[in-house]
Amino acid sequence: MTETPKRTYEQTLSYLFHQLPMFQRIGPAAFKKDLGNILALSEALGIPHQQFRSIHLAGTNGKGSSAHMLAAVLQAAGYKVGLYTSPHYRDFRERIKINGEYISETKVVNFVARYEDLFQQIQPSFFEITVAMAFTHFAEEKVDIAVVETGLGGRLDSTNILQPELSIITNISFDHQQFLGDTLEKIAGEKAGIIKARTPVVIGETQAETQAVFKGKAEACSAPISFADQEIKASPIRHTLSSTVFDVWHKGELWLQELEVDVRANYQSLNLQTLLQSLLVIKEAEILSWDESTLRAGLKEIRKLTRFIGRWQILSQKPLTIADSAHNEGGLTTSLEQLKEIPFERLHMVFGTVSDKELDKVFPLLPKSATYYFAKADVPRGMPAHQLQELAEQAGLSGKSYASVPEALAAAQAEATTRDVIFIGGSIFVVAEVV
Repeated sequence: MTETPKRTYEQTLSYLFHQLPMFQRIGPAAFKKDLGNILALSEALGIPHQQFRSIHLAGTNGKGSSAHMLAAVLQAAGYKVGLYTSPHYRDFRERIKINGEYISETKVVNFVARYEDLFQQIQPSFFEITVAMAFTHFAEEKVDIAVVETGLGGRLDSTNILQPELSIITNISFDHQQFLGDTLEKIAGEKAGIIKARTPVVIGETQAETQAVFKGKAEACSAPISFADQEIKASPIRHTLSSTVFDVWHKGELWLQELEVDVRANYQSLNLQTLLQSLLVIKEAEILSWDESTLRAGLKEIRKLTRFIGRWQILSQKPLTIADSAHNEGGLTTSLEQLKEIPFERLHMVFGTVSDKELDKVFPLLPKSATYYFAKADVPRGMPAHQLQELAEQAGLSGKSYASVPEALAAAQAEATTRDVIFIGGSIFVVAEVV
């Protein structure tokens, strides 16, 4: 491969973000409908994805949280764990980590410089290059296991060239219908594409519309299947400022008492159930080993071990300011239910979204009693604040529009008292500007 003059790290990011099709930035135009590019890239790179073991996660909501939980427990058990997630908040390198350490800037620069001629030939998207970079990094660093989250869907997602030790599908909700289908059954069919022959699969939530889809795919692949919520019940019993303590039952019997998890959100019960069932499958199939002490140690320090940010993240206490990247119908429902459990006098919502979001499903979820501060996320896909405000007003939501997310947050902070709550959300891109 011909060496080209190296850019700086900032120049490399500019190339990745602005000269390649990127869904995070431009939306549907970046979506690729087959695995041809990633397969061609992988072939040219020496098939890196076959050089390490992996666990593959898909789902509409919860896959990022579940991936970080799983990585934390496996790290606590002594394994060298690769973690690939998307999108990122602040730093591109958040996507590619080993034991919580970001891939180095030098590695990013060298990878792009070395293979730029190849990129010109294949014309891959930003996501395809990032997946190839992650898999190459994990292979070169000889990870014991890589926990890999899909980007969009499953069947045609670039990560789906993996032959994992375990597949995990957290849940199904409406999101990206233009690509995945307009019914839960169709969306489930796309997510089920990560189920592989004779490879165990864990489904996080039993849903009437999707259960048969997953069972049918698993049967066709001779893949052992289990539904986490049919095996495990995790009940939150109390909160600290930054964590939740659960009691956990397995098949109706109390299994884990006072299990502290480094996230402050009741909705993580579902993700915890998915994680624990996955760990039981991992142990039963002798994929990896762990014990209760490493389980507790990993879950108690998820953020420290994996640099987990952006989900129900407490930014300040007075007023209580929460940033949460839930952005679709299912995620927002659970986050807003959590908000109802917090005592406050007034709720201030710093809110933004992307232009291709189906707001007719989002607006009915949002509390009409809140004061809204509408803002455009700093990406081309961001919906203009004035347009968002007008549409919100038609749905009975009252507020003002602001030129930027930081300006909207400053306005909320100026209005809020110490007895109020400020919630920042609607899009990962909005949260990325404040965490």
